[in-house]
Amino acid sequence: MKLSELKSALHGTDKLQFQLENGERVPAHFHVTEIGRLDKKFMDCGGVLRKETTISLQLWTSIDLHHRLKPSKLVRIVEMSEEKLSLEDSEIEVEYQAQTIGKYGLEFNDGVFVLTGKKTECLAKEECAVPAINLIQVAGDKVKSAVGGSCTPGGGCC
Repeated sequence: MKLSELKSALHGTDKLQFQLENGERVPAHFHVTEIGRLDKKFMDCGGVLRKETTISLQLWTSIDLHHRLKPSKLVRIVEMSEEKLSLEDSEIEVEYQAQTIGKYGLEFNDGVFVLTGKKTECLAKEECAVPAINLIQVAGDKVKSAVGGSCTPGGGCC
């Protein structure tokens, strides 16, 4: 979800509800503790320099069980952040405390904001000769690849 989509969804709802993909709800007394602009400059395993900008929205729950953030207040916080942080219409990444800080994508379904799982991805598949489908099954300490691995020692893959 991009920032413009978040604002549109907030204008169309009167109650803030967040949940994980598995249906577990974020407690209604959550706080939005920060909105940030994350500028990431990195090099992929093929040696290509890349830049990525995301907007971080951090959710946190406390012992303040009476706290309830209204959509209109979150809109004001987002608009202030847009101005002060020079936010563009970038993808939103939600930080939420699980066993450690989890990073999630964000979708809006039937009036509920859903924290969606994120996955890592090789950005230089051509360089590594990674097959289009690389299904891996982990059983105990044994790793089996459903498609023969193409990375070999000294083969140029990371």
